Amino acid sequence: MSTEVGRTPLWPAGSATGVGSLPGTDPVEATKMVFDELPDLPQLPELPARGPGATMIGRAGAILLDLPVDLQPAGWRLVPRPGHDLRRSRDLLRRDLDALTDVADGYSGPIKVAVAGPWTLAAELELPRGHKALSDTGATRDLAEALTAGLAEHLGDLARRVPGAQFVVQLDEPLLPAVLAGRVRTPSGFSVVPAVEAGLVEQRLAALAEAIRALTGVAGIGVHCCAPDVPLAALHGAGMDFVGLDTALLTWAQDDAVGELVEAGVRIIAGLVATGGGFPNLSDVRRTVEPVTALWSRLGFRPEQLGEVVAVAPACGLAGFGLDEARAVIRHCRRAGRVLVDAPA
Repeated sequence: MSTEVGRTPLWPAGSATGVGSLPGTDPVEATKMVFDELPDLPQLPELPARGPGATMIGRAGAILLDLPVDLQPAGWRLVPRPGHDLRRSRDLLRRDLDALTDVADGYSGPIKVAVAGPWTLAAELELPRGHKALSDTGATRDLAEALTAGLAEHLGDLARRVPGAQFVVQLDEPLLPAVLAGRVRTPSGFSVVPAVEAGLVEQRLAALAEAIRALTGVAGIGVHCCAPDVPLAALHGAGMDFVGLDTALLTWAQDDAVGELVEAGVRIIAGLVATGGGFPNLSDVRRTVEPVTALWSRLGFRPEQLGEVVAVAPACGLAGFGLDEARAVIRHCRRAGRVLVDAPA
């Protein structure tokens, strides 16, 4: 079976990357580590230890255009006007971008930029009156539009700061399966928000992707979801350029859906190093890549194409580890990426 590897690659063959958070509070230190250890596909670090404003949702709030958020006891809420919490989030983001500007001076190549996707945002954010934004179709539309516009400004700023970069945009959607299955709980916790139709999910993601992909300096856009039951068909329908997932959560029943993605030229960021349940075993890189090499074999794809299509990553964020532990995981991912090129069988 062949694959469409003729499509312009998003990253070099044998690449490794990060997918989420890192430990520590120093953006310069984190950015240097990323560019030192992941030279083929570095990412803009996320450092949640600095507080709520530096988490996935806090950063996304800083990026949303003309849709301010504020931190409440129950979490982030949409509000009429910006306040202290949003100013703090924006200040932290500026520090991250300043660190990237210094560390990536003269850099030419792909940089992965992650932001919470529109459906996870809708499932996390509350409306001013206290209901989940996900419960209001108009609110989900406004969120998607504000994210698209804010992300365009964010990427424009990044392009000015690192003019030699090509940006790979990652929408973090850990709650997407719950959105589609009707498992997102209301703020009271006593009921759930009705499931969102797959067609609407695809439509909103496709519109966002089309707008962002058209920007100067953007190499491609995809979705990362580290939850079970990743909706591969919906992401395919939305026209994503890549899909990131935790390979330990894939089932054989999803083989055909993965195969359809790959045949269509969609790249994969494979979470091959476990990040839950303590520090992972990093003794055998061949064992690390076995889930994806076995999948490749079942699908009947040629082994030499594996390293072109698949980039290696941790399964999820590394904020729960120490700095040295996070560096060890990242280095292991880099070795695993090389194995997929040098000895993929």
